[in-house]
Amino acid sequence: MRIKAKLKKGIVKVKAMAKHEMTTYNIAKKKTGDRENANFITHISGTVNGKTVIDMSTSQFLSKNPIFKFKFKGDVCKKGDKLLMTWVDKSGKTGKGKGKIK
Repeated sequence: MRIKAKLKKGIVKVKAMAKHEMTTYNIAKKKTGDRENANFITHISGTVNGKTVIDMSTSQFLSKNPIFKFKFKGDVCKKGDKLLMTWVDKSGKTGKGKGKIK
């Protein structure tokens, strides 16, 4: 996972990309003949200094290697802190990434 985070005027703006194939039910059915082979990111969360700043559920309707943009108040962090993000896909596989807040 690639993460860029910038603190400006008390707001942290984040842009993160999760590397994942994001196989939808339709694509899985075309490739293998079985919809159960679909695999996509179902949950993403992010923390700074042990505090959750984002926690979301997702579906199959994201592109391959999806990019997420979000903002949060910078009162839980300062420049130099690390933003830790994790994702979980339908098969249970997880991915992690961290980025320094600049």
